[in-house]
Amino acid sequence: MPATFTLCGVAPMYHGNALQLTRLASGIGHLCFDLQGSPVNKFNRLTLDELRDLLVLVGASDLRGLVCSSAKGSFIVGADITEFASVFRQPAQDLKAWGLQCNALFTALAELPIPTACLVDGQALGGGFEFCLATDYRVASEAAVFGFPEVGLGICPGFGGTVRAPRVMDLPPALTWILSGTSHSAADALAAGAIDALVDSKLLMDAALEQIEEALQSPADWQARRALKQAAAAQEGPGLSQVLAEAHALLHSARNPHNPAPLATLQSLEQSVLLPAAQALGVETECFVALARSNVATNLIGLFTGEQWLRQKTRQWQAQALPVKCVAVLGAGIMGGGIAYQAALKGLPVVMKDIAQTGLDAGLKEAGQLLHKQVQKGRLTADAAQDILASIQPTLDYTGFDGVDLVVEAVVENQGVKQKVLAEVESRLAPGAVLASNTSTISITALANSLARPEQFCGMHFFNPVPLMPLVEVIRGERSSAAAIATTVACAQRMGKTPIVVKDCPGFLVNRILFPYFGAFSMLLRDGADYREIDAAMEAFGWPMGPAWLLDVVGIDTAVHAQAVMAAGFPERMHYEFKSAMQLLFEAGQLGQKTGSGFYRYTADKTGRLQKQLDEDCLSRIRVVQGPARQFSAAEIVERMMLAMCLEAARCLEDGIVDTAVEADMGLVLGLGFPRFRGGALRYIDSMGARTFCALADRHAALGPLYSPTAGLRAMAAADSRFYA
Repeated sequence: MPATFTLCGVAPMYHGNALQLTRLASGIGHLCFDLQGSPVNKFNRLTLDELRDLLVLVGASDLRGLVCSSAKGSFIVGADITEFASVFRQPAQDLKAWGLQCNALFTALAELPIPTACLVDGQALGGGFEFCLATDYRVASEAAVFGFPEVGLGICPGFGGTVRAPRVMDLPPALTWILSGTSHSAADALAAGAIDALVDSKLLMDAALEQIEEALQSPADWQARRALKQAAAAQEGPGLSQVLAEAHALLHSARNPHNPAPLATLQSLEQSVLLPAAQALGVETECFVALARSNVATNLIGLFTGEQWLRQKTRQWQAQALPVKCVAVLGAGIMGGGIAYQAALKGLPVVMKDIAQTGLDAGLKEAGQLLHKQVQKGRLTADAAQDILASIQPTLDYTGFDGVDLVVEAVVENQGVKQKVLAEVESRLAPGAVLASNTSTISITALANSLARPEQFCGMHFFNPVPLMPLVEVIRGERSSAAAIATTVACAQRMGKTPIVVKDCPGFLVNRILFPYFGAFSMLLRDGADYREIDAAMEAFGWPMGPAWLLDVVGIDTAVHAQAVMAAGFPERMHYEFKSAMQLLFEAGQLGQKTGSGFYRYTADKTGRLQKQLDEDCLSRIRVVQGPARQFSAAEIVERMMLAMCLEAARCLEDGIVDTAVEADMGLVLGLGFPRFRGGALRYIDSMGARTFCALADRHAALGPLYSPTAGLRAMAAADSRFYA
């Protein structure tokens, strides 16, 4: 909860829709951020305009000092990136002028003729933290959180953060905070010099007012403090060279070569720390303009706004949801144990059933190991982990199922087995309970044929490993009710996942788009490509792992089964007349990491992590069935792989599998690890233009229907339109 202040003897001086200014009895002004109609404070156009007017008023007043606070649970969470995304697409000169105007506003705050202080209870991020740094003093509660998230959006701080942080904070943590994009606690902020005092939230106002009074009593000290903020942050020499070398090492260890923001920001800082603050602000603006207009920033900001949009859509579903106070997982093992762990971790009691004690033991072991990792990382105490594990009740029968609100079926991926199990469990549930299947490929509509209440059934597809993968596909069958979908969406969100509602079809959304990508991989091997070169090309493109490595992780047997489902569902483009390399490995029993060999061979290192190694036997076996070896360029590999995937993403949107391009792209980013800096498959098409994309696909028309542009894409090409306006 935010700190609340009861102030006597105040007089209003300014009352806007985002800011209020009152004169306290002591003659000190109190600026309060309270953006109307928003749960958080953020710097949008309204707030910036009101701040400009308010600072003019303060500067012309007889106020003795100024304290700044928030009426909300956070201080200021940053700039309204959804509003300013359009600003970033302006011509460079216009964007530069906007940046200079914003910097002039924060400079006006920093140069007020009276001492200023801000009190922070909650988040002060991005522009919110930059505002704090522009004041003379900063006091915070233990609940305060500070940070510069901008580099994660492909930009740098643009309201003076790269200039003021190195002059207020110790230089090494200032650089680390700016370049990492991570958030930091109030205790870390105190140690780094970012704040002046850490006090109880109830004492924040008293502490800030006391700081102002001390400044007024010692004006020389206060003015000297300001002078330091106007000077250079450092001098050239061995000390600075060492700090900068460590900053470069930090970026190298982060291994994020596709986002130019961290390195560009560091290069900007290498210049600006040696300059007076007034000149350094110009260097920051130049860096900000260059980054904000890049494709990477456009894509990363697009994902950020997409995540916000998905949260809003989830809230709309939640409004229709039935309450879920207890869940059941049907089928233990690693997947069932992972689902049970995730629910219990978020405070949902779980009943976990299996037909064999060995299955229950495996599920509990998986949950226990995951909880132990949380303890090792300091996120849970041992006692808390034990309590969470105790909230998972194992059973070999249906004891307790009459009291659960939602069941997640996670048995073997076989339609007949699932239908039998689903019908059996349905008869043991309360009439209003929702039943969901964690299937990755099997039709929800078909599974519902075995049920008496198909309207209370839907899909709830978790991705493996459950604790790490943020996406859950909620699959709407032909007879799934809105209440069943809404309840499942709400449950997924309660479990800490991002749910996306998709229409029933073979593979649903993510796997339907993934398997044309695997199909393109198989055809490249058929045509003589080396799978190691394919992996290298796709990893250089930005994927966390290439397709051969990914298949080994997924499991060759799982992929072969799913490929058969996709071929049956979309035979014109996903049925292949040749024997694929993964079919060859499947027949040889080389199923990937689970058997120690697939496309690669795997051995555990000292920590137990599997290490990938070249498998000469696999290379030889594949060469026997593929065509004559042929050298493919990395560009051609990327073309063939990405064309197949992106075309299927466009088909999914046209077929109504998802409602919007946002959901299609977010599904791939969250469910597959699609390179974030590229924004998703449909944004990737937008980046080159539909006309260029269709022409590229037509160059590969001889490869078959997998490479045929849809009618919708042809129309977009003719109209030169985009998925994202």
